[in-house]
Amino acid sequence: MTDAADPLTRLGNAQYVLLTTFRKDGRAVPTPVWVVRDGEHLAIWTVRDSGKVKRIRRNGDVLIGPCDVRGRPTGDQVPGRATVLDATGTARVKAALARKYGLLGRLTLWGSRLRRGREGTVAVRITLT
Repeated sequence: MTDAADPLTRLGNAQYVLLTTFRKDGRAVPTPVWVVRDGEHLAIWTVRDSGKVKRIRRNGDVLIGPCDVRGRPTGDQVPGRATVLDATGTARVKAALARKYGLLGRLTLWGSRLRRGREGTVAVRITLT
């Protein structure tokens, strides 16, 4: 399998991914998010009390695939398992996001920190299954 065909590489290089989490009744909730590669996993960053974090804590099964900024899929989604990271993992993912997204990433992280404080956001690790 070439790197271009490897879902982990393809999704880790994507500008945006569509992360689909699932409600208690099984309905899918797709959300476009930034993504970075975190070793052999993918990672996203989001508000600590967001709906997607609540759904992931209840059921870590997700679908993830490339999309545009508006959340329109640009490729196939693949299944994964998501877990919320601790403060150390969140700091690592924030640093990776700042590197990948440059000035826009740093400004977004800074604005979020001003608005929500240091503990207002968390990172989520996604392991492709």
